[in-house]
Amino acid sequence: MTTAEQSPALAPLRQARERFLTGRPLPDGVPDDVVAAWRRARFFGVRPDLDGPVRESAQPADSPLLEAARPALTRIAPALDAGRTALVLTDERLRVLWSTGSAPGDDTCADLSEREVGHNSAALALRTRRRAEVHGPEHFLDVWQDVSAVSVPLFSPETGQVLGTLTVARALWAGCRPHPGAALAEAAAAAVEAELRARARTADRALLDAYERAARGRERAVVALDGRNRLISEAAAGLASPQVLEALERGARARGRDTGESYDVPLPEDAGESYDAPVPEDVGESYDFPLPENAGCTAEITPVRHEGRVLGLVAVLAARPVEPEPSTPGPGGALVGGSVAWRHAVARATELFRTPGPVLVTGERGTGKTALALELLDGTDPLLLDAAESPELDLKELPSAGDRGRADDRPLLLRHAERLSQQDVAALNSLLEERPDARLVATHTPGTSPGPCLQRLLDTLAARSVTLPALRERPEDIRELLPALTPGPAPGSPPLTWTLDALRALEQHPWPGNVTELAHLVRALAGRRRVFGPVRRGELPDPVREGPAGRTLSPMELAERSAILEALRRHGGNKARAATALGIGRATLYRKLREYQGRDVPNGPRP
Repeated sequence: MTTAEQSPALAPLRQARERFLTGRPLPDGVPDDVVAAWRRARFFGVRPDLDGPVRESAQPADSPLLEAARPALTRIAPALDAGRTALVLTDERLRVLWSTGSAPGDDTCADLSEREVGHNSAALALRTRRRAEVHGPEHFLDVWQDVSAVSVPLFSPETGQVLGTLTVARALWAGCRPHPGAALAEAAAAAVEAELRARARTADRALLDAYERAARGRERAVVALDGRNRLISEAAAGLASPQVLEALERGARARGRDTGESYDVPLPEDAGESYDAPVPEDVGESYDFPLPENAGCTAEITPVRHEGRVLGLVAVLAARPVEPEPSTPGPGGALVGGSVAWRHAVARATELFRTPGPVLVTGERGTGKTALALELLDGTDPLLLDAAESPELDLKELPSAGDRGRADDRPLLLRHAERLSQQDVAALNSLLEERPDARLVATHTPGTSPGPCLQRLLDTLAARSVTLPALRERPEDIRELLPALTPGPAPGSPPLTWTLDALRALEQHPWPGNVTELAHLVRALAGRRRVFGPVRRGELPDPVREGPAGRTLSPMELAERSAILEALRRHGGNKARAATALGIGRATLYRKLREYQGRDVPNGPRP
């Protein structure tokens, strides 16, 4: 007879567990949280007869928690009843970092997460952020049926986040709660957290001293970072954009390596690549850190070392001289954009421009029809005619592919074909019948219903047409467009940057004027700003800052929304898998969810 069977308090729970495992109805009185834990273990596929986890958990190569906890735990270990009690330290992912002593079933488990071993006190303490006890048949595994365990979470003294857990396990305690090892677990956790606080104070002092040495006596732009703290001088506040600080912050979080190895500092996602800046062999030696080209400044890095480890860095910033870029007609960013819709349109236009014959570029106003045409016609010096400026162009002849090589070999770029007079439309139709290989590029903005002549022209060019998507259909391209649309800064001034909140507002705006409207906004901001730092949401015009007004979804949008929610439900909320199942990109899925979030949806929850 086991200890569990001898305990009257646990006998009903043991019987309930056996009924649960055999699929029979549970009796009344079983705690809801215990039943929920058993169901999670069954959902995760944990086998109750498992002697340990299905796979070994990868142990962290260098754990600051273990370094801080080891001295305290080593002092406590001799006081344990080594044959009946185990002391176990885990990290925030419940990977076992250190253990001593012995208790039933504790020698095979390197991972105490519920996904691996089911219900246990460490997982419960991590979830509830307080001391937790699990006794005998409350566990899911057979091997722990005669074990009582108590776990205490370990908190970061700086952030309050749970860093891991400390568990005391022993043979089943017949008296159930409170666990006899609870006081030991609490005392051990207090000792570990005291060591963490002492180490944090020493490290903070080292960082502050390094910052003061770098900034003393001069008005220097200095930033000191260690992954938790951030010290910024007044001069640095005007140079360091959030993107620069994030690049330095990631560098501060990188672990120090031995002399001669690289100091891996991943840059922001929009930087395009990561850099490996070499760590100098001399402890006090500085080195230049390559920031993104649009950062507007350079950084000289000095690693801050403490007890043989790199705990942070001090960066001295300097403004990067910027030569004003030559002005170009029309809004920039003709080929900028990584969205699927835009890449498809550009690829289609490029293919058409490479073959003889007329091309029709259509799209809403401001989508960049003329800019794209000029970009693809670069080097050919096209003859530009604008029907919006003069509806009667008196078109007499068109250049053709056979005219290549002549001195007057210039393609015709006709803007605003919808504004042509009926006489010129008729002339174009006749000329295209005679010269089907004519070197003509026409832009067209759909609007009012075209007349018979214009419709005939559009039908003629339909086979060689490309439609540019509206900016609201490719909001993910806005972050790429902003640098291309921003005028070059004055010498010594940083380029225009944006806070995340401002970027979200730009991406949510419908942009009825498309890229042209965005370009006007960017130029207006660049021209009137008299402050440094990134553009904040409050600086944007009211319609952009406040966001689009909500509206009721159409039947098609409701059907699309339902399909997205169903895919998310099937894949447990995993957006990447849901997007793959729907056959759309993850960025498109995120955009759809953002659009539906702020609109009225009758008779249904919002995503």
